[in-house]
Amino acid sequence: MNDPPKSLHGQWSSGLAFTLAATAAAVGLGNIWKFPYMAGANGGGAFVLVYLLCVILIGIPLLMAEITLGRRGRQNPAFSMRYNAITGHHSRHWQWVGGLIIAAGFLIVTYYSVIAGWALDYAYQAALNHFADASPQAIQQLFANLVSNPWKLILWHSFILIGSTIAIGLGVERGLERSVWLMFPTMLILLIIIVGYAAYMGDFRQGFQFLFAPDFSKLTTQGVLLALGQAFFTLSIATGSIMMYGAYVPTRVSIPRVSCFIAGADTLIALVSGLAIFPIVFAYHLDPAQGPGLIFETLPIAFGQMPLGRLVGTLFFIMLVFAAFTSVISLLEPTVAFLIERFRLRRTIAAGLTCFTAWFIGLGTVLSFNHWQNFEVLDFNFFESVDFLTANLMLPLGGLCISIFIAWRFNQTSLAHELHWRHRWSLIILRGLLGILSPLVIVLIFAHALYS
Repeated sequence: MNDPPKSLHGQWSSGLAFTLAATAAAVGLGNIWKFPYMAGANGGGAFVLVYLLCVILIGIPLLMAEITLGRRGRQNPAFSMRYNAITGHHSRHWQWVGGLIIAAGFLIVTYYSVIAGWALDYAYQAALNHFADASPQAIQQLFANLVSNPWKLILWHSFILIGSTIAIGLGVERGLERSVWLMFPTMLILLIIIVGYAAYMGDFRQGFQFLFAPDFSKLTTQGVLLALGQAFFTLSIATGSIMMYGAYVPTRVSIPRVSCFIAGADTLIALVSGLAIFPIVFAYHLDPAQGPGLIFETLPIAFGQMPLGRLVGTLFFIMLVFAAFTSVISLLEPTVAFLIERFRLRRTIAAGLTCFTAWFIGLGTVLSFNHWQNFEVLDFNFFESVDFLTANLMLPLGGLCISIFIAWRFNQTSLAHELHWRHRWSLIILRGLLGILSPLVIVLIFAHALYS
């Protein structure tokens, strides 16, 4: 067990390939769908400042920790945690932390792919010009018709997971890497086009001011905790994807450098998404604090009224689908790798089994919006239960354990070697952030979620 393990799945072809893949894994619906409406509902610029501070102090150190554990372990998160624990003369039971984050990422996919299916349907609706001159009531009815139709939801849900099966089944370089090289740059180009359109046709000044001019009178304690949580979860920390992708990183790649780039790119895309959305929102006198409905029940109204709205709306939802798809394959990869390493399955079989199971469990989320809508346990339907379990319990617990392990259990000489650091003060600062600040923040998020 002391011999350095070798990945059974290959490696990224370069440091740039890993950086793009990890950034694509982090960038998803959380950036383009969730971040804008959370900023809109919590005071705009003040929320953004707290969010940026948390990314720097918590997000980047945790990214470094996960990539380090993955690269040194070269296996799925459960086996990587076991290897790192045993080589550091600690209990092999740390592997259960890896198992926890694999399970969390897998369960997230079961509902994430359903929401990605909404974006796929909206891209289709926009292409057919169904948003044209539609009233708010008509757009709301369109969304209601979508979620009340289980067969349509199952169709789009299936498309997302069939595509994921193909991409993952082809392997690291031929499948994951090629998917990222195709979809992520395309997503960025579409985002830039939409921002340019919003700057020209929308109220860009008001949108920019809303997003970046801080108004701390609108930032509540709950808003601060939401910013903490958003910074933590938007980077895909404790979902298994970053640690798994880290297992494929070439040794020569600088972990601190790529971690800063991933966090910076993820944050930049979230902010640029706000600049794509809010100018349109203000130009058409919509509510920036609409909440989750901002993307699916508010923006289509503007797309139906604006010049070239059919084209812009179609591009916007295609961009959303691409962002979601790259996240889905990254969240499923740890489970696929575990099945390959534990049961020696062929990659195509492991990918098919994983995606089919995620598809089957996802049917519960599909039915939560229609036939099972009134079936609740402790005031949660199936979808809300899985969302609460993963976002509010499993991810904070996984992040807490990773922070404690890397700060207080991981060999510091090995850590310095993996990070290519020679100065002791750098390790002291990192250990303080991961061993003291991160656990404190995660416990606050955890307590707030349970209290709420």
